[in-house]
Amino acid sequence: MSTRVLLLTQWFDPEPTFKGIVFARELVRQGFEVEVLTGFPNYPGGKVYPGYRIKLLQREVIDGVHVTRVPLYPNHDQSALKRVLNYASFAASSLVYGLFMARRPDVIYAYHPPLTVGVTAGLLRLLRGVRVVYDIQDMWPDTLRATGMVSNTRALSIVAAVCRWVYRRADHIAVLSPGFKRLLLERGVQQSKVEVIYNWADEVSLGAQQGQVPVSFPGQERFRVLFAGNMGKAQALDAVLDAAALLQARNSRVCFVLLGGGVEVARLKQRTADLQLRNVVFLPSVPMSEVGVLLNAADALLVHLRKDPLFEITIPSKTQAYMAVGKPLLMAVDGDAAELVAQSGGGVVVESENGNALAEAVEAMSAMPVDALSAIGHRAQHYYREQLALKVGAAKFGAIFTRLANDSKSK
Repeated sequence: MSTRVLLLTQWFDPEPTFKGIVFARELVRQGFEVEVLTGFPNYPGGKVYPGYRIKLLQREVIDGVHVTRVPLYPNHDQSALKRVLNYASFAASSLVYGLFMARRPDVIYAYHPPLTVGVTAGLLRLLRGVRVVYDIQDMWPDTLRATGMVSNTRALSIVAAVCRWVYRRADHIAVLSPGFKRLLLERGVQQSKVEVIYNWADEVSLGAQQGQVPVSFPGQERFRVLFAGNMGKAQALDAVLDAAALLQARNSRVCFVLLGGGVEVARLKQRTADLQLRNVVFLPSVPMSEVGVLLNAADALLVHLRKDPLFEITIPSKTQAYMAVGKPLLMAVDGDAAELVAQSGGGVVVESENGNALAEAVEAMSAMPVDALSAIGHRAQHYYREQLALKVGAAKFGAIFTRLANDSKSK
């Protein structure tokens, strides 16, 4: 008899999510019986997606995966109260379904954030005796404090206490970086139940090769360094403009291509104009299925985050995407993400928020022979396929599910 797994996640396809239909489909391929328990899609806009309307229960089958949707309060604006209602409403409705309507699973996989999903999983563990695997993608309350989403000290201490309760109830905890694991161990979580399982990239979308390189994309006579993704405060992209200014003054052939949207785009464009930079190109966001074409058109791919203790233990998801396409990485990030790329041999690491260091590193890369750069990219891709790919991560989760299910059945 196959092991039954309940994937408990507030966000699921068609919403953007790290562990969505691709993960569920791979588990089914491995032989697991999977049910997804999620909400009605409304993230990130806070409005229910076309083709859906909130009701007491909706069942659907997506690519052979059984998906059950329960009601929630759709919202994703800056109001703390509305955000709490969004989280709490899904936690409550998923708890009711899990207690009284769901066929008893052998294992629950709970995706964090938000923390309220962990509370539901912990209560189901307590009341139905189902083993729980808790996948931590965001370290709370640290992220809430660092992003300014919550600044009240008392509220943060309450969140920390709830986190400790959830950790105690979980049978196994998966984290995305060694730094996350160190932090949990410092907070008293048993080492034996914490495991690093790196995130994987959206391999299907990256391999789709849809779309075309826009005419504004610099030509092959330039050394094109591409940054793809959100441009917000956390990315600290002023350092990239500082590097661009230094390189322009040297008549370097290096240019930076900044692809994506975000709250900082308008200001960064204005500063680029003020500095009269001719070696910085902005491109608007494109669907994930078109990103692969642009990544492959670049000579090197840039990851950049501001200096922050939280970011030192974070591995931005673009890291895996860059490695998957087999291009050299330029890692202007401190901590675990830099160590991962250094270990792979698939890129060059520089200090975060240091325009001088960034300029020197990219100038050195631009002087490398083409075959040397290609070899770096191949090493990044090989490391991804051997250590980080979907089949690798999903197999690790599958082994955990099987072990916990067998332990439960033997008692």
